[in-house]
Amino acid sequence: MTDSSSDRIAAALRARIAAATPGTRLPSTRALVAEHGASPVTVQRALRTLIAQGVIESRQGVGTFVREVRAARPHDYGWQTAALGPIEHRLPGMTAAMRTAPNDVIALHSGYPDRELLPERLVRAALTRAARSDAVVGRAPAAGLPELQSWFATELGSGTPNGVMPPAESDVVIVPGSQSGLSTLFRALVGAGRPLLIESPTYWGAILAAAQVGVQLIPVPSGPHGPDPDELDRAFAQTGARAFYAQPNFANPTGAQWSATLADRVLDTVRAHGAFLIEDDWAHDFGITAAAAPLAAREDGGHVVYVRSLTKSVSPALRVAGLIARGPARDRILADTQAHSMYVSGVLQRAALDVVTQPAWRTHLRSLRSQLASRRDLLVDALRTHAPSAHLEAVPAGGLNLWLRLPDITDLAEFARACEDRGVILAGGDAWFPAEPTGKYLRLNYSGPNPGAFPEAARVLGELIAETTS
Repeated sequence: MTDSSSDRIAAALRARIAAATPGTRLPSTRALVAEHGASPVTVQRALRTLIAQGVIESRQGVGTFVREVRAARPHDYGWQTAALGPIEHRLPGMTAAMRTAPNDVIALHSGYPDRELLPERLVRAALTRAARSDAVVGRAPAAGLPELQSWFATELGSGTPNGVMPPAESDVVIVPGSQSGLSTLFRALVGAGRPLLIESPTYWGAILAAAQVGVQLIPVPSGPHGPDPDELDRAFAQTGARAFYAQPNFANPTGAQWSATLADRVLDTVRAHGAFLIEDDWAHDFGITAAAAPLAAREDGGHVVYVRSLTKSVSPALRVAGLIARGPARDRILADTQAHSMYVSGVLQRAALDVVTQPAWRTHLRSLRSQLASRRDLLVDALRTHAPSAHLEAVPAGGLNLWLRLPDITDLAEFARACEDRGVILAGGDAWFPAEPTGKYLRLNYSGPNPGAFPEAARVLGELIAETTS
């Protein structure tokens, strides 16, 4: 018997149920087998379908009964308006980058790499070993597993120049992903109502975390090569801000990587104003033609507070990140993480550590670099061929995204809807601006599924741009 047989049985039972009163007992499985000439497995499959649809219910040891279908009625939740009170900080809506796309579209919107770019075999093996360890019944230390703390410190310390003290294991705090880490940093180092300087455009999740904490965002213009250091200095002087959030390596969304000269100027400015640089090294493992060069490796005075997540490069299921801070700032950060999450699952920490300490991890990263390069170049070439009027300011040396500018007359929301109608899902760039957008942008992820469809996606973009501007 096939699934279609169980569907026919379910349809016949549905007709019987429609004429029955709630509480009516259905014939036994044996009786239904005889009535429909079907196997017990097929009958059980039909019954499970009807149970899932809520039209019948199974009572253990008694039988299966017609379920009472309750008519939907409106609920009055008006009382909650007074109980909740006014919204103190209205949060921005979720960006299109978080949407789950159906399989029959070309998806350029997501912020995550496709499954085939992840070290799935290593992750599965690591989780299996972690499940056999004491981590399944133990409580991890508040600051994290010492071995994972040491790994994050060693990774950052490997880029430390002579004369700079590398970070210690005790400088590291493990948190459940970079989003949680950013909320902690904004609370601990800035505080509600106080100014935070932030690149514009920048990571939409940082904007969301800032809104949730209630900090006051002060945009600093940032282009394909990073922020304007003179504007940064003026913003510090005018606002009295004591922190600047930035992504010096392969910024999301622009892909910018700071030059050594710019990095030095930013560090000098931060030091001069007695401030913190909150460095988000989200794309550390996604270098293509350049490697990530964290500023935190070049500064040991406590001005740079560093966050690096393994969520995107290892697996979205392993939400593990490391924060590195020195001095009293580290103590304040740890106190905040303890108040909000107590500790990170030891199983997840153990699995993440297992993956990144395997010899095969380095092999995977070399392969990943090659795959990202080919995907990036394929999308860039397709856009230049099929959508030449779209402006790509720079081809990024790493990361996952292209930052594409459309003609200024473009209605971005309508453009995104029209693309989706033609089978292409993308993310409009407005969500990446902490204030008013300075143009009409798209963020296109070249690490998503089905790169062979990139030329078709570019053709759709080109056609719609031509229709918009004609």
